[in-house]
Amino acid sequence: MSSLTEAVVAVASYDGYDRRRELQAFDDTKAGVRGLLDAGVTSIPAIFHHPPDSLPQNQEAAAATPIAATDDAAAPAVPVIDLQAAPREEVVALVRAAAETAGFFQVVNHGVPADAMAAMIAAVRRFNEQPAEAKRPYYTRDTSARKARFYSNLDLFQSPAACWRDTVFCDMAPEPPLPDELPEPLRGVMFEYTDAVRKLAVWVFELLSESLGLAGDHLSKLGCGESLKVAGNYYPPCPEPHLTLGNTRHTDPTFLTVLLQDGVGGLQVFLDRGGAGGDGGAWVDVPPVPGALIINVGDLLQLVSNGRFRSVEHRVLANKSSTGEARVSVASFVDVGRDRSVRRYGPIEELLTPGNPPLYRSVTVEEFISHFYRKGSERRPRLDYFKLEQ
Repeated sequence: MSSLTEAVVAVASYDGYDRRRELQAFDDTKAGVRGLLDAGVTSIPAIFHHPPDSLPQNQEAAAATPIAATDDAAAPAVPVIDLQAAPREEVVALVRAAAETAGFFQVVNHGVPADAMAAMIAAVRRFNEQPAEAKRPYYTRDTSARKARFYSNLDLFQSPAACWRDTVFCDMAPEPPLPDELPEPLRGVMFEYTDAVRKLAVWVFELLSESLGLAGDHLSKLGCGESLKVAGNYYPPCPEPHLTLGNTRHTDPTFLTVLLQDGVGGLQVFLDRGGAGGDGGAWVDVPPVPGALIINVGDLLQLVSNGRFRSVEHRVLANKSSTGEARVSVASFVDVGRDRSVRRYGPIEELLTPGNPPLYRSVTVEEFISHFYRKGSERRPRLDYFKLEQ
């Protein structure tokens, strides 16, 4: 029996269950979830078992109740916006409506080449489907160790349950890596793709700024788009998808996220009947749209917009593919690059009036991120900790 197989057997054993020991055994393989499947597991280890109340209620359908984000019952909860099909003021209005309600929208005619999108998905898939030996040199949870990192569950030792997902993570801006610092499968496409995504982010920030009644460059001048970090997520088929998740419910601690997903599906957002996240809502599917990219508002954009834009909880279901195909997504997190520990961000002054006072106190990005990970397991919205008393 190989050392990897022995480790997998240890992880999969439930007798005398010692969670810390099982977590360490899994981590020591440096092979991720894909390594479990390569070793032949047919049931998921206990470290991946999530509390029943955090799993979809209808496991058979594994789909949310359709909810309209507008008064039109036929409209999708997460709208698809053509960035070039209408006069700019109409596009601004559509972006404003989506950002203020669902907090998510899909965009087409966005300027990111279709070939680059397809190549990016293929590159993440190829990286993850290499032999474990090729991935191990990149395996680390130390975010300062290198600019390209491979891991399974960054919060593996802190979260209540692990997710059925592996990730290759790359710091791409403001200081991009050298090509040799990236895993070989990613070198040919990562720079082209992220350059295009950064241009799209500037475009979206312009539309969002204008939707707030500000100059188009207002958000960009705040430095919102200086940093770009890319997470290539790989969700292998799960033998027991009813027991786990691909990613737990969360919001993004950034300004903006640009998400590329393949055709497998599984992303859901939590919306109430008015389209905004909150109590009494339901999980809504975000179906893949060919050629589209998904935009979602991050926590810091909700903060600087003084609550106008909504950072909404989302999750990913465990991959229950019967064909054996893994789900692949590429999340590009657009954020502040420099002065993270110095520059303070609060509600934009131009948005404030006596009738619309600031909802949040100002905060540095470093302080916010530190709080994000410290409070990661709590159900209370993270932004609530920065709210001012009214």
